[in-house]
Amino acid sequence: MVSPEFDIRPSVLVGDTADVYLQRTLTILRNEGINPSVTMEFYPERRGMFCGIKEVRALLAKVLPETGSEVWALEEGEMVESKEVALRIKAPYSAFGLYETTICGILASCCGWATAARESVDAAQGIPVVGMAARNVHPNVVAIIDYSSVVGGCVSVSTVLGARLSGITPAGNMPHALPLLMGDTVKAIQSFDRHMPQDVPRVALVDTFKDEAEEALNVARAFREKLRGISLNTPEERGGVTPELVNEVRGRLDQEGFRHVEIFVTGHFGPEKIHEFVEAGSPVNGFGVGSTISNAPPNNFSADIHEIDGKPVARRGRTPGITPNPRLDRVM
Repeated sequence: MVSPEFDIRPSVLVGDTADVYLQRTLTILRNEGINPSVTMEFYPERRGMFCGIKEVRALLAKVLPETGSEVWALEEGEMVESKEVALRIKAPYSAFGLYETTICGILASCCGWATAARESVDAAQGIPVVGMAARNVHPNVVAIIDYSSVVGGCVSVSTVLGARLSGITPAGNMPHALPLLMGDTVKAIQSFDRHMPQDVPRVALVDTFKDEAEEALNVARAFREKLRGISLNTPEERGGVTPELVNEVRGRLDQEGFRHVEIFVTGHFGPEKIHEFVEAGSPVNGFGVGSTISNAPPNNFSADIHEIDGKPVARRGRTPGITPNPRLDRVM
């Protein structure tokens, strides 16, 4: 993955996305002339994939002083254990205290999404998984959820912005709207072929009008070697996408010599359903996963001050002083 360029919005920098008590605390400390160097540690509620630290670093790069600050963290994409310190910041409190809410929120959401993506990728056992969570979240977070999906192991994502942030090419064939508007699936893929760049794979959606196997053969006969694959997204009202359906389509394509045509499936896929297809030996060439990622619960992060001007401190119930973690690397 290339180095992503995160958009740290002005509303974040001025603290409008922070809990208001943090704003009020900074006002009080500023008026009292209090601004010690503190060490704050961040840790997750449960085990999962660590994601979001690159965005956090982009934020900290804008607010921390050039001297007198240190940032230690796990790497993007590592597994983090429950309560394990994943991020440690040492700097004047006024430089970053306002962003405690934002840092926890970034890490909580990104870790939740990346972990859900990884669970689907693991279930697929090497079969590519594409993240398709965009339509289930607010557009303001589309790029971040797609980026988290890639950190979790997805080979691609469905949006241009998410793919750009992740340094990859977006994936997607056609919506049901295209064959419906064209009036015919073969006409739809022919039009697709006329107007899309040649580096965009020719993959036809084949569950809009007719039996999926019949439609797949119609498209394959019309496109032959130019056809990269077909996509199945049969609705639940028609029984959904099943291993049996995929087996039938694969068998009929092979009988007519279209062994090169790949089969991609989407529609409520997650770890359990993917595992079912893999265990059945279903000849799937790629899974699309959406709501499993978008609906993943955040892995809530907590933050505690453990040092003030080098003196070990802690709130009740926590141990004063820096929490040792040899897995942390200094990243800033």
